[in-house]
Amino acid sequence: MHSCVLFLPLQDAVCTLNTLQTNACALEQVRRERGHPQLQLQAMRGFLERAGLVVEELDHLNIIHVTGTKGKGSTCAFTEQILRSYGFRTGFYSSPHLVQVRERIRINGKPIGKELFTKYFWQVYGRLYETKDTHGGSMPAYFRFLTILAFHIFLQEKVDLAVIEVGIGGAYDCTNIIRRPWVCGIASLGIDHTSILGDTIEKIAWQKGGIFKPGVPAFTVKQPDSPMMVLKERAKEIGCPLWVCPELEEYPADSGPLRLGLAGHHQRSNASLALQLSHSWLQRRCLPGRWEKPPAQLPAYTYPIILNLTSLSSWAVGLEDTEWPGRTQTLKHGPVTYFLDGAHTTRSMLACVSWFSEVASQHERTTGGPVVRVLLFNATGERDSAAMLKLLHCVTFLPPPNTFPLSSDQQNFNVSVENMLTRCLDNQRSWRLLNGQEEKPGDQLLISRDVLPLVAAECCSKTLVFPCILSALQWLSQGRDSVLAHPDKRVIPVKPSVTAKAAPLRDATGIHVLVAGSLHLVGGVLKHLDPSFAS
Repeated sequence: MHSCVLFLPLQDAVCTLNTLQTNACALEQVRRERGHPQLQLQAMRGFLERAGLVVEELDHLNIIHVTGTKGKGSTCAFTEQILRSYGFRTGFYSSPHLVQVRERIRINGKPIGKELFTKYFWQVYGRLYETKDTHGGSMPAYFRFLTILAFHIFLQEKVDLAVIEVGIGGAYDCTNIIRRPWVCGIASLGIDHTSILGDTIEKIAWQKGGIFKPGVPAFTVKQPDSPMMVLKERAKEIGCPLWVCPELEEYPADSGPLRLGLAGHHQRSNASLALQLSHSWLQRRCLPGRWEKPPAQLPAYTYPIILNLTSLSSWAVGLEDTEWPGRTQTLKHGPVTYFLDGAHTTRSMLACVSWFSEVASQHERTTGGPVVRVLLFNATGERDSAAMLKLLHCVTFLPPPNTFPLSSDQQNFNVSVENMLTRCLDNQRSWRLLNGQEEKPGDQLLISRDVLPLVAAECCSKTLVFPCILSALQWLSQGRDSVLAHPDKRVIPVKPSVTAKAAPLRDATGIHVLVAGSLHLVGGVLKHLDPSFAS
């Protein structure tokens, strides 16, 4: 008798995956575990076993585990590229995705293919679904499921190593079921996810230090004194050797300053952390005898070896070749130049403003005529939009459009359309106040109340709220970006009074657009600007 296995199309897999965002059992699970966060890891182990895996198998993935508030994704991207430059087969798990969920799980730097994603998705989902009735109907929530799927894929695809980015925090993040990573890293710490991690940087540092493991080397970038003290105490308590990375300028290089594939001064500390993580991993790979047992005396707080980076070394090549879309990224489409950065905290927005001010000024010096700057902004969740807009206000912009995204892989079913629009209007009001304008009822709502009947807002005359990302892009580009002028890209028409406001955009020699505030927004923009994301 012949057996036959049928796999449904990718879109069915994505739609099924999205149901895990609002799974009633999952939401109840979250509420139950919030007061007992250690239950999260117990639950994760149970889901892993139901999917046909055991925690011990993860030891074979030779994992590099990275957390932090700002820069952990970039650090992972640098690390993966360096080790791939050495010829190793790499796995890389990150979050969130920009356009397609497959971006979260990469093999050798590329998002896993549609066929493989679909195949492995139904393998894992099928095992969990078949066992749910004997486990109270429970299914893992969205991120938990993707984490299990990533582990399954990396094991099946036999990667030499897996670079795993923590989702939120560290101690109780579902990636922390990893027992024996080869090395751990902590990027820059700041305030974020306070409802989960705590409302002080010391509490957040405690959570981040939870990824330390006994005898496993760990590295951190330089941190403020108080969170650094917490990391030191966590390392001592766990029995983990902790090193602080040197500044990138301290690495000797025979051909001048190192060139990084990711722009922005803040990327230099991420690059240094990546160098140390890669070096530590390579030491264990090439000198395995050193790591059979943890050393008797663990250095609690010291500096690592400073590598000699020759111009042709895999270190330098890896740093220069690193790509990480949506982070300090520049795209030039004729007279319209887009500057994209997923900054979504006040600290990361400060770095974004510094990067944009420098790079946009460089572009403007070679434009040969007047340039108009436009801010395309949105924020999600509990982000402090007003604080981020205050930082952006120091950069001269044409008043910014807000958008709220309406797109399958990018959908967040836990947030209503009305909630998203309300956030946009709040952002609009904040920008108005920063410009010293009084709040008064206006008539500049770009979408009709017939489309969104629950909209009721006071709209200012200097900022614009668009119904979707594409309509905002088409308005600010004014037909001067050929990619956006394609006849297939049709949106709800805007009012004539709004079209009239675009005169400065039509008259300018160049248009510079900063897209910031949310990785979801940046992903939505890239979906329209870069054809490779739509395939």
